[in-house]
Amino acid sequence: MKWRHKDLLDLDALQAEEIEHILHTAGPMKEILLRPMRKLPTLRGKSVVLLFYEPSTRTRTSFETAAKILGADTTNFSVAQSSVNKGESLLDTARTLQAMNVDLVIVRHSSSGAAEFLAQELRAGVINGGDGEHAHPTQALLDLFTLKEKLGSLQNKKIVIVGDILHSRVARSNVLGLKKLGAEVVLVGPPTLLPAEMKYLGVKLSYDLDAELPGADAVMALRLQLERQQSGLFPSIREYSKLYSLNRQRIKRTGKRTIVLHPGPMNRGIEIASDLAESPLSVIDEQVTNGVAVRMALIYLLIGGTSGDMA
Repeated sequence: MKWRHKDLLDLDALQAEEIEHILHTAGPMKEILLRPMRKLPTLRGKSVVLLFYEPSTRTRTSFETAAKILGADTTNFSVAQSSVNKGESLLDTARTLQAMNVDLVIVRHSSSGAAEFLAQELRAGVINGGDGEHAHPTQALLDLFTLKEKLGSLQNKKIVIVGDILHSRVARSNVLGLKKLGAEVVLVGPPTLLPAEMKYLGVKLSYDLDAELPGADAVMALRLQLERQQSGLFPSIREYSKLYSLNRQRIKRTGKRTIVLHPGPMNRGIEIASDLAESPLSVIDEQVTNGVAVRMALIYLLIGGTSGDMA
């Protein structure tokens, strides 16, 4: 399949076969990642800028590692030490990047739509590394890759996502991808953190985790932003954990060998018990590894290279 997109802003713009193509491309990338000698000349001479307006460990490091393995030059744009602190607008930053003739910009921003704005302004490709509460497409793609590794086809597989759905860009992008690949998706959380409009994406909404676990093939716990309690969105951490935390006893309700995911960082003992996070059911560490492979695939697809470069 010939890749036809300049940017990756969210999964709503992709067809199911395009998502499958990304995941298929990530397969050999993972093999390369696990080699003792990993450096490739594939994207030698290409430039990748990491433009992160929000703190990030996993996503930024994962993208940087992916680009370097493929041979690209990477630049970390430190917002704290840049002209942004002097009042430079996103538009002016975009024009600066344009003048530098970069090939790819990976952006994380607190404002929904920031990545789309950059994509409209830049000739370079843009990958959305997370924008506000809107989207986090590369996290969704690595989750899909991990799920397919463990479950095979996602057609009619039951995937439960539990936690703060309201503020989660991870949940939104995952729902789009999972539905395109034919999964049955159930979103679970307290009423104050479970927006009713999500049902229009073709998913089931529930406030009762224990009632939704039977038959689940995979369960994903979302990070709970602890400041939400101060906003009155749930009564207490203790009550949240009692009703929605994943632990080894609760996961037995699925009645099968269910895999457990978490996008990180984890609040252990709140969203997920440590013993479950460290158990054979957990694929959390594999998500991190697969994140590099998927991001390698995306960088490769967006800024070039031929199949012969992948030896």
